[in-house]
Amino acid sequence: MKKHPKIYDCAVIEMPTVKNRAGNISIFENQHEVPFKTKRVFFLYDIPAGEDRGAHAHKECHQFLIAASGSFDVLLDDGTHKKIVNLNRPYYGLHIPPGIWAHELNFSAGAICLVLTSHGYDEEDYIRNYQTYLNFIR
Repeated sequence: MKKHPKIYDCAVIEMPTVKNRAGNISIFENQHEVPFKTKRVFFLYDIPAGEDRGAHAHKECHQFLIAASGSFDVLLDDGTHKKIVNLNRPYYGLHIPPGIWAHELNFSAGAICLVLTSHGYDEEDYIRNYQTYLNFIR
């Protein structure tokens, strides 16, 4: 039987940063800082301040979230434990393995959430109903 991931399997990863008086660069590469091979990249923006997004889990897909601008919270839930992670620096990324319910909350005005995923878009991979999620992990 496959072990169900826990919120403790999620990790905030600091990306290497090259500092320069003209501006900084943060670097992340597949299977190094990002702990999987990236197949899809998208970003969320123009989210009204205080609004939320997400509220779903994936069956197979890993996610890596970065606050490219501004800040937001991520509520992580494994069906037993919950934890809130605040992302507010563009050189930190949050790895969310499949099987974790994630809900992005409290977006600041002008926030941009950059998302890297291990799989292409597949609606069948999403679990969008919390009760269905609880049934899936049990």
